[in-house]
Formats: sequence, C-alpha cells, structure tokens
Amino acid sequence: MPDQTVNDLFRLDGKVAVVTGASSGLGVAFAQGLAEAGADLVLGARRVDRLAETARLVEATGRRALAVETDVADPESCTRIVALAMEEYGRVDVLVNNAGVGTAVPATRETPEQFRGVVDVNLNGCYWMAQACGRVMQPGSSIVNISSVLGLTTAGLPQAAYAATKAGLIGLTRDLAQQWTGRKGIRVNAIAPGFFTSEMTDTYPEGYLDSQMARIPAGRKGDPRELTAALVFLASDAGGYVTGQTLAVDGGMTIT
Repeated sequence: MPDQTVNDLFRLDGKVAVVTGASSGLGVAFAQGLAEAGADLVLGARRVDRLAETARLVEATGRRALAVETDVADPESCTRIVALAMEEYGRVDVLVNNAGVGTAVPATRETPEQFRGVVDVNLNGCYWMAQACGRVMQPGSSIVNISSVLGLTTAGLPQAAYAATKAGLIGLTRDLAQQWTGRKGIRVNAIAPGFFTSEMTDTYPEGYLDSQMARIPAGRKGDPRELTAALVFLASDAGGYVTGQTLAVDGGMTIT
C-alpha cells in the first residue's frame, strides 16, 4: 500500500465481484461501476434473461461477466453461484448484497406470506450469500450489504417488512464484521441509500418522492453513479480500514 497512489487504492484490477439483483436498477449501475474500476463480474438475479444486458455493459468496459440465475432466498442457489464463480475465476473478492424486494402494505393488512417473502430475500438472502462467499474469500476481501435509509428512519409509507429487514441488515453487517475482519481478513460494511431512481421508486404513489424532497438537505434525488462511487470505496483498498460501518448516501436525509 505505501507504493500505491490514492487513485490506485480505488482500483479493482484482478478482483472478482459478485453482485446480486444485477438484472435491473441499481444492480446494473453497481456492476458497471465495479467493472469500470477493473473487476470481473459474477451477476446474479432471478430474471436471467435480463442479466444478458448487464453482462454486455460489463463486457463493454473490457471486463468479463458470468451471468447466473440466482434466487437468494434459496441457500442452495447462493451456494451454486459462488461455486460457479470459483469454477470460472478461481476467486471471489467482493460481494455486493443488492437483491431486494419491497412492499407498502399497512401493518394490519400485511399477510404472513408477504412479510416472510420480504424477509427471505432482503435479510435471509443476504446472510446466505455472505455465508457462501465467506467460506471461499481470502484476506483482503470485502462484503457490502445494500441496506436503506429506511433501516435508520421512516419515510411516510407503510413499509414494516422492508424497514425491518433493512435495519436487520445493519445489525448483520456489524456482527459479520466482528466475526470475520480479524479472523478471516474480510471487511463487511453496509450502504444505506436514500432516494435513487429504480424499479422500486417507480412503484411509489404519484407525488410521493416530491413530498420527501423537503427532508433532504441536498434537495434532490441521488444519481446512481454517486452511490456506485461509495460502493467502489468500500469494496476497494481505499476502504481498507473501514469495517462494520453503515454509510448513508442520502443527501443528508437522515440528519433532518
């Protein structure tokens, strides 16, 4: 590290990154940004047909991409994508736990199936993926869990399941960092995004996002590239002394 420039610290050349939920939205931006930083990619999602476009974006940067149909709610599916990554590349250096689903159902009407479905993907799925990657990752590796500002605050919609899982993911991040950073050399951090354009925000009620802008000191939605830059920081040697932390990338929403 003493011989590296600051710019060098942000490079991911020779690294392999696994990104879940890579078929749309922020997952696509994450995959492309990691590739631009030099990483080869393993792309996981249930909608495997849409992974082909993400793979093309990665390959356009000159990096390699492996697309794998993956349901993170299924532990065997998580084990499979990691096994295929090892078979193809021989290593896994970065995991981005991005796969997630959301609901906006009033708490008195949310069914057990709806609540459990969100928990299975957003919390359990992140654990199964971290567990599978943690078994093969070498010292210097990095796990980044994509939480949400809704794990830290509320935002005027009935999102008990989503908020509970994103708060749980912050706790999971701390515990895995405590277990693995010293013993295995694996850093574990989380990002808590504020409002960024995605498939999830497309489902919000009309006018909802505009109503939330007053809570954001920056006065606007975030650009996915700003979130990706934070991800590259935590995934790379630039964040080598950061572990167990949750970085809110929210335009200041959580300070108001």
